[in-house]
Amino acid sequence: MRRLSLFSAAALAVLAAPAAVAADPAPEIQRAATAPPQPAGSVHTLRQIPEACARLEGMFTGDAAQPYKFAVVRSSPNCQPRARFVDAAKAQPSEAAGWKFNDLIRVPSAACPQQQAVVRVWRKPAAVAPPQLDAQGRARLYLQDEKARAEAAKLAQVPMFAAAMTVEGKACGG
Repeated sequence: MRRLSLFSAAALAVLAAPAAVAADPAPEIQRAATAPPQPAGSVHTLRQIPEACARLEGMFTGDAAQPYKFAVVRSSPNCQPRARFVDAAKAQPSEAAGWKFNDLIRVPSAACPQQQAVVRVWRKPAAVAPPQLDAQGRARLYLQDEKARAEAAKLAQVPMFAAAMTVEGKACGG
């Protein structure tokens, strides 16, 4: 599996997100209360985000120090992303900052049912409009114009996603 280079190790580790845990708003995506219980050592897909060419994966480790591993994996080397996936610890997504609480995924451990991994996915929308059509009815982008916009920091915003993972519940004695 090839990992996305956009994400720091901190984004893939267990993140403590006390603000998100305190009072989650209603997520945009409504799903069943919890996913099926997952055994330790079994890598499972939590969610796919096609516009960011990313897949969220997780695995219960059976290790008390780090009970769950979470990773963002590139879905395909040929995929052209229309959105960016950013580090939730750095972005600090919140509704006040323009982010939308997109999804709440709860995955219980098969070996320890009172313990579950909780993944919170945030989405920051952007007003993305297609380029203007020219006299021939074609949308054209010219390299020199796009370079000038980039230098002037006037490039169009792209949608962003961020995901934070916590482990909730008591660990089972082993």
